[in-house]
Order: sequence, then structure tokens, then C-alpha cells
Amino acid sequence: MGIRLFLRLVGMVLFAVLGWQIGYTLDTGSSPEQDRAVILLALAGAALGATITPYVTNAALRWTRKRLRVLPAADLIAGGFGMIVGLVMAALLTIPLAHLPGMLGALFPFLAAVIFGYLGISVMVMRKREIFEFFGLNRQANAVASEARGNNAFARSILVDTSAIIDGRIADVSQTGFIEGTLIIPRFVLNELQHIADSSDAQRRNRGRRGLEMLNKLRKDSIVPIEISDIDTTDTTEVDAKLIKIAKQNLMPLITNDYNMNRVAELQGVKVLNVNELAQAVRPVVLSGEEIIVRITQEGKELGQGLAYLDDGTMIVIENGRRYMNQEAAITVTRTLQTVAGRMIFATVRAPGSSSNGGDRDYHEPPNGPSYKERSQA
Repeated sequence: MGIRLFLRLVGMVLFAVLGWQIGYTLDTGSSPEQDRAVILLALAGAALGATITPYVTNAALRWTRKRLRVLPAADLIAGGFGMIVGLVMAALLTIPLAHLPGMLGALFPFLAAVIFGYLGISVMVMRKREIFEFFGLNRQANAVASEARGNNAFARSILVDTSAIIDGRIADVSQTGFIEGTLIIPRFVLNELQHIADSSDAQRRNRGRRGLEMLNKLRKDSIVPIEISDIDTTDTTEVDAKLIKIAKQNLMPLITNDYNMNRVAELQGVKVLNVNELAQAVRPVVLSGEEIIVRITQEGKELGQGLAYLDDGTMIVIENGRRYMNQEAAITVTRTLQTVAGRMIFATVRAPGSSSNGGDRDYHEPPNGPSYKERSQA
């Protein structure tokens, strides 16, 4: 028997009993007509319950399943314990509350159960980390998770998203040896790349073709194993949702450049390796007072300013740098500024004789020591 049919039968019985009770309450005698009226009310209640119960229960079941699908297991366990504790406290208060006069004695025990049950769930979920640590459950959970990873067939595997393949930098990162394990590319990701490459939109078509080229480069040049896997899930048709569910079920990290997917995966407890965050983390540090060699390529907004760019795309605003357009010049960093759009560097052209080496040199002559480009390549 399916759950929907069971709920329909339960609703039919409950409404039939309700109709019978209403008819029994209104029945003032024992004539056959009044008995038939009670039976008709019970039958009407059964028909009403069988009709409306699926609409009420299906919506509630869908909402519950949707919430349970994204709710971490730790929150479910904590909420269950909290509800039990809250209901026990409400049960202890039931005896004194039941002695209240009139309707208060019937209403207050029910309200106490609802309030204390809700408070127990809320407090336990909000403070689960401290409570689990107090009882030593965190260490046991970590041990179980470690054992599960050890028994998992994908224990040393990393799931790759479509956006990371199209971006292409994962191919270069994989050659450095920083990635350990096997890069798993599900076949439905490969199908999505092919679908994008066959798109009628020129921009999407170019992105898809670039993704296929990067995938070929990844398979040929990567020093880590690459596996095209048939792993899949039938619960959803969306590629992002499939990747997150597979990564969560198999305890695999997920490589992606998609910001929204990154956040959704983290909320569901999936470890995310973001190539953009890696690029931000390995940017060379430029300090105030440091001298570097750059090529000034554009004019700035202010009078006499020039603009240059580092290899990672960081913009340098150079005072009095306009005169050295399309030339290399030695500059001195004055300050750095971190903005929402990225990092900006402000500098001035190094004056003759201002080098710490003490000689009069031309503006364009590099100072002693390695340049910024040489240090970043090293």
C-alpha cells in the first residue's frame, strides 16, 4: 500500500468519525429518519475526507521531503533529541497544568507540549556543536566519517563541474601536482559540454568547444588520472543538482567555478575546490616601497596618470606615468587597495638616483635584483 493511499484512507476514516459525531450530537431521538441522517453525515464526511486529504497531505509531504533533502543529518539528529527533551519537560508540567479550572486545564497542556517541543528543537539545532562536544559525540562522528571515506570507492576522487572544464585552468593546475587522486568527470557532464558546443548561440557554442578542447588537453597532459564515469542519479535532471548529490553521497570534493553552485554545495556539506579562490590565494604579494618593472599600456583617468597590469590582471595606477606609454619603466609601489572588484596598486615612476644602490640611472633602467615577473615565475 502506497503512502498516499494510506493517508487517503486515514483521512476518510477521520472525517467519517467526525460526521458521525456531528450527527450523533444533533440527534435528539431514535427515529429511523434521524438514524439515516447520522449515517448520511458519516458517509458525507468519509467522501469529503477521501477527496481533500490528498491535496492537503501531498503538499505537506512535498514540503517536508524538500526540507529533509537539504537539511544536514546533524541537524536532524539534534532536532530529534531536542524535541524528545522538550516533550519530556512538557509532560512533567502536564499534571499541574491539567488541574487548572475550566478550559485552561485542557488547553495549557497542549500549548506546553507545542512550545517546549519547538524550544527543544531550536536550542538543540542552534547549539548542537557545543552539546555534541560536551558528550564527546563529535569525535565519534569524525571517526565514523573517516571510516566511511576509507571504505568508499571514490575516497581519493574529485568530481569536476562543467564550469571548471570550460575555464581551463584546472588543466594547468593538474600538471603542478597539487591535486591528488582521480578527477571524475560524469558522462552527463560530457553530454552537457557536447550540448553547449552544438548550441545555435555563437557564444555558447564557443564555450562548449573550448570545454571539449580543455577536456582533451586534461586527458593528454594531466599527471593525475582522469576517469569518464557513468555515475549518475535519477532523482533530478539538473546537472548541478546531480553533481552536488553525487559528491555528498560519495564524500567527494567538487571542483567548480560557479559561485551559486559553490554556495549551495557548501550549505549541503559538500567540500568545494574553487579555482578562482585558488588563483586569489596564490597571487604574488606586492608591498609598499617595493620597486618593480612594468609596461605602461594605457592612460589613466587623471592628468598624467598611466596604467599597467601585472600578469594576474591586477591594475597599477602610476602617477606621472603617461609619458612612458608603451614603454617599460621602473616604478615604486606607494600603496595597495583591496576593492570588491579586486586589488589595485598605486605607484610612482622611480626618480633618477632614488635607488638604494645609489647610482644615477635612467627611468627605464631596471633596478638591481629580480623583477616582479621573474619573481612570480620563480
